[in-house]
Amino acid sequence: MVEYRIDRRSGIATYLQIVQQTKQALRLGLLQPGDRLPTAKEVVAATAINPNTVLKAYRELEREGLVEPRPGLGTFVRRSLARPGAAADSPLRAALADWTDRARAAGLDREDVTALVASVLEERFSESAAPSERGHEENG
Repeated sequence: MVEYRIDRRSGIATYLQIVQQTKQALRLGLLQPGDRLPTAKEVVAATAINPNTVLKAYRELEREGLVEPRPGLGTFVRRSLARPGAAADSPLRAALADWTDRARAAGLDREDVTALVASVLEERFSESAAPSERGHEENG
């Protein structure tokens, strides 16, 4: 089951943090079709946020076709966003973890790493990227 972490200083709406974290869990294969999301009551107990915020996030996930409510049972995952290369146990993740360890050893902090990764992502996934570089993105 996913455990939500709310960062009240992030500038990102709380319900969107729940949506983003759920999608991340779906991409990493941590949530699978048929899995139940925590109830609004469980999320409220763990995060001290308003239950309506949780329900708003779950409605957004439902609107996107990712989850479905089952009256009296909870909210369940309808479909996955996982790709083999993005699984939590994939070689790509292990390589990224190794790279992150090297970046930290070189003295970079979280903000430095975030900026560096964001700049590379922008460069590699931009509209001006060569078609061979965009092919995976467009076909996925």
